[in-house]
Amino acid sequence: MNRGPGGGAFERPKRRPTQVLRRLFQYFRPHVWLIVFAIVLSVAGNVLSLVSPRLSGAAIDAILPGNVNFPVVMRYVILMILCAAASALMSYLLARLMIRLSRSVVYQMRKDLFQRLGEMPVSFFDTHQAGDVISVYSYDVDTVNASLSNDLTQMLSSLITVGGSLYMMLTLSPLLVLVFAVTIPLSLIFTRYRARRVRPLYRNRSRKLGEMNGYVEEMVSGLKTVKAYGREDVFQAQFEEKNNAAVEANYNADAFGSVTGPTVNFLSNLSLALVSLFGALMYMGGTVSLGNISSFVLYSRKFSGPINEFANLISELQSALAAAERVLALIDAEPEPADPPEALPVRDCQGAVSLRDVCFGYDPEREILHHITLDVAPGQVVAIVGATGCGKTTLINLLMRFYDVTQGAAMLDNRDIRAYQRQSLRRQYTMVLQDTWLFEGTIYENIAYGAQDVTRDDVIAAAKAAHIHQTILSLPQGYDTLLTGDGGNISKGQKQLLTIARAMLVKSPMLILDEATSNVDTQTEKIIADAMLALMRGRTCFVIAHRLSTIVGADKILCMQAGRIVESGSHGELLRRNGVYAAMYRAQFESGEVED
Repeated sequence: MNRGPGGGAFERPKRRPTQVLRRLFQYFRPHVWLIVFAIVLSVAGNVLSLVSPRLSGAAIDAILPGNVNFPVVMRYVILMILCAAASALMSYLLARLMIRLSRSVVYQMRKDLFQRLGEMPVSFFDTHQAGDVISVYSYDVDTVNASLSNDLTQMLSSLITVGGSLYMMLTLSPLLVLVFAVTIPLSLIFTRYRARRVRPLYRNRSRKLGEMNGYVEEMVSGLKTVKAYGREDVFQAQFEEKNNAAVEANYNADAFGSVTGPTVNFLSNLSLALVSLFGALMYMGGTVSLGNISSFVLYSRKFSGPINEFANLISELQSALAAAERVLALIDAEPEPADPPEALPVRDCQGAVSLRDVCFGYDPEREILHHITLDVAPGQVVAIVGATGCGKTTLINLLMRFYDVTQGAAMLDNRDIRAYQRQSLRRQYTMVLQDTWLFEGTIYENIAYGAQDVTRDDVIAAAKAAHIHQTILSLPQGYDTLLTGDGGNISKGQKQLLTIARAMLVKSPMLILDEATSNVDTQTEKIIADAMLALMRGRTCFVIAHRLSTIVGADKILCMQAGRIVESGSHGELLRRNGVYAAMYRAQFESGEVED
């Protein structure tokens, strides 16, 4: 099948940090009272912690040479212990509250992600690696979660501590506060500069991790093929390349971001040294007491400490913003267009399908199908044959409206399918694909997956029609046997038969078989083909097949080449025409006599 452009890492528009934060804030709105309570706890806890240095200074001033006022000192010590205990309790409650808040936000975020995936058009999955999308679910969401539960709490506490410490220092000695008029602006300028430089590095890290995860998912899903061809060394070398790129991106981001913390810490220690120097001079001049100097030093540590922590948080925040950017890009990705208000549900479908001068290309500049015209009467079995890449599956995608035609019209019951509601249209079809899909559950649940209100007898009847009933009974728990990992504990042919049984159970007026018997042996294939043709009598059926022996009984066979229908007719008619189809048929059965 031909595809349009894409298929690399998950592409997303770049957003400014304020845009990302504004978008994230929408997830906090339903929890506004939790946020208010968190702010109250943070303010109260930090205010209590800010009281301790003042009490410590008062206790020091109560100690004079040869005259220690123990009752006063003990009173201040007890108050310090009580404040510290109350502050610790509020910090604990705040941590629990933020964990609960982040859990709710991340739950909703993952829910929105999964819902959006269900709304995405098929074209999205044709052009994006599954591993990269999964990386958004796992790594990126977890990164945002860690930031919500830890970093935001620290930032809020830091802001309160910095503001409260500054106020306390101003009440103790406004002159000493001038020391920070030099060091703090330097810290802010340096932090802002590094933040701008490091964010693209974290964005690149997320992208490289997504690419690596996509490659690993691709290799794991095809591991049997890799081993069968002995290509482990090749894939290992390619993985090393992607792994090195991911590690290098991670190293560059962390190494560049790690410079910020030590630099700001140096400026913070420089502030403390200057405060100690000028405080000692002021004490000797008699303009400030020893207790006030002690309190000022403690407040200066509380003041500069959060600034230093904030500098260290910058790296984590940049990583979280880059991850949030990917998460929000997927949530905000363009879904499949909504049906217009005038779209109609399909009622009493007869199964008459027509194509009128249809042209289509996955890439607007590269047309795949050229001027396809086709009429299928209700109940006809239509087989589509041709070389790989000729457009067979693309034609089916248009009938299902996984893609819309770029020229012409596809009709169902003499009405353009674009006039129908998509879900209603797709419910008229049952599809059995070459790529089998089974979920982790019992065999019974997998067969009954697409149907509603079915009984166990219905499921057994479908399994018998698909010639898989006896095989199921031979399994340990029969129909209650649990399938693991896309049916990894049964053979590929058995998986194919289960999907065929699933299709037989769905009472839709039309059926699409895309190489549906490719994984079974020739004898079983003929039995299944006869059973399905009998089952679908009176229903419109489209069959894509490479083994021409399976479609000799079709009412109409379409032979495609390079996106065009070059021949159309029954098996006998096409053999008598002795054209492209006859040549294909002889190529498959050149050792025997061809009968018409």
